[in-house]
Amino acid sequence: MMNSSSFAQRLAVTGAMPRLTAGMTEAVNIGFLAPLSGSVETWGKPGLNGCRIWEDWLNRAGGLLIGGQRYPIRIHAYDCQNDPGRAKDGANLLIRDHNIQLLMMLGGDPLGPILHQLMDRRILTTTLLPSDLSPDTPFLLAPSEVHPVYNVTGVDWLAANAPHLRNVALCAQSDAIGLPSLATYRTAFSRAGFSVTREIQYHPDCMDVAAIADPLLATEPDVLCWCTSYTPMVHALTEYAFSRGFTGQIISCTLDQYDRLIARTSAEFMQGFLFQFPDFDDPALKEKTFFFNQPQAFYQEYNTRFPDTWSAVSWEYVSILDIWHGAVQMAGTTQSASVLAAMKQMQHVTHAFGPATWWGKDVFGIDNALVGDWPIVQIQDSRAKIVGFGSVKNWLEKHSDALKSEMHALGQLWHQRMASKSGGAELAARRLER
Repeated sequence: MMNSSSFAQRLAVTGAMPRLTAGMTEAVNIGFLAPLSGSVETWGKPGLNGCRIWEDWLNRAGGLLIGGQRYPIRIHAYDCQNDPGRAKDGANLLIRDHNIQLLMMLGGDPLGPILHQLMDRRILTTTLLPSDLSPDTPFLLAPSEVHPVYNVTGVDWLAANAPHLRNVALCAQSDAIGLPSLATYRTAFSRAGFSVTREIQYHPDCMDVAAIADPLLATEPDVLCWCTSYTPMVHALTEYAFSRGFTGQIISCTLDQYDRLIARTSAEFMQGFLFQFPDFDDPALKEKTFFFNQPQAFYQEYNTRFPDTWSAVSWEYVSILDIWHGAVQMAGTTQSASVLAAMKQMQHVTHAFGPATWWGKDVFGIDNALVGDWPIVQIQDSRAKIVGFGSVKNWLEKHSDALKSEMHALGQLWHQRMASKSGGAELAARRLER
């Protein structure tokens, strides 16, 4: 059975592991293929920053222990800029030149064109988007983030704690990140008793904020929802709502660099903004079974080494590394099939916010996503504060059929995506509603 305590946790408890460096001549290579620049940079580069801390911690402690021998870890990064063509080039380079044992990706559109190659080569690959999963991707895992399903916890919290808010206007970009998020928010709001006054699906390259926001604001909603819009759009939409005098509730999947947004609007306007990603110095994390055991120490080191770059993903790829590390030690090898089997031998694995269960077959065709609790975060007095934890697993047990229905309506179920790819056509961009 997999040890539920992580490498980082054991290091924090024991102070240091023995530095057995004899024979450390051959590195174990890990690939990091994600956007390190461009509009999606905040969901890639901060994650690499966090991985560099983990890499240094492990190597200082002696490296990866396999069969009594220690090996250093080397993380090789490639900037795909969220572009499928660059992702293909990066994957080829990482496989050819570095013999990677694990490939970490953000997922979404850049992953699609290379999935067949990765699965044929049996390369253990991770995504932050379980909507990438299908029965044809046995070596693709979503062990850290279950985007967008965890967003239901924020909606449920809002319904319970602000029952006077009854209608919502929402928007999402029409891509492999935005559409599953839209389906999830649709389901969550409907099941929580909200009425949707307006919905906008915009092209990922859309720069016309007014064309998105004005139709939403015209319906005078109680709640504005940005779904999982990219950080630049979250900022632009929020600033626009502020400029138009909106005084209601705003909810979004992420709120990276929220201090800059507060400075550009006001502390009063941002008070109560609801999202899903905490700062790791939050006192509420001390009370959770947490993969780092000392999240504040990681948060402090991160901000010392990489100031002003903390984002929703700063810790997520590290969480993946932690789970992979435990499975490698259990399996005694980095071979993909053995590591995957080690992960699956335990029904409950500790992920970022506590125990989690492998799930996904009903919606994604395969149980390769970890679901457990997820935090609900609110801006209070200009700081992010965890106001509760919601059980994604419990919500799915009640509402997975409704989620499947909305996923189907937007063409996001695994068999729909497979059919689209096999037909040689990508999902058509939806027209911006007027």
